[in-house]
Amino acid sequence: MDEISLAHAAQNGDLDAFNRLVLVHQGLAYNVAYRILGDPHAADDATQDAFIAAYKNLKRYRGGSFRAWLMRIVTNKCYDELRRQKRRPQTPLEPVNPDTNEEIESPEWIQDDSPSPEDQTETMALEEAIQDCIQQLPDDFRVVVVMVDVQDLDYDEASQAIGKPLGTIKSRLYRARTRLKDCLQGYRELLPAMFRLDNEELS
Repeated sequence: MDEISLAHAAQNGDLDAFNRLVLVHQGLAYNVAYRILGDPHAADDATQDAFIAAYKNLKRYRGGSFRAWLMRIVTNKCYDELRRQKRRPQTPLEPVNPDTNEEIESPEWIQDDSPSPEDQTETMALEEAIQDCIQQLPDDFRVVVVMVDVQDLDYDEASQAIGKPLGTIKSRLYRARTRLKDCLQGYRELLPAMFRLDNEELS
């Protein structure tokens, strides 16, 4: 059964069909939430809340990309959390141990084949640099770059997920990419040579 058929079956009370949709999309949902929020625990909560909300609101699904419909719910949950964070004082979190990665607890859907220790260290450092630059983006820019560039949704799906017209998606994405490019030049030693700006370009 494809996802649209599964979604329609779930609308008709088939809990197994909904659970299959959860299995298909839980990795994407978590990764989107984590990239937007930058915190594994908040991302886990937002993902769970999104699936609960999706189940309660299945009757509102009108066909088309179920993934985009679900990502809109995930995005809304992330915006809710970002608003809560801005309303309350923030206590600095203890840094994540890069060796044990205890805070993230390595969800199975984001595990990769193990590279060499040296490559793993370099990859982790670059990953942290990219995530740091993503977190510095304004919320609206961060959401669109996560959807399109990180999770590879097409423009139409991103438009549906975010609830904004295509022109807005493209404009925000262009501006987000420009800011990310500038930010990542602060981590030039971690970037592959093809992504580094030389001294003349920086001057």
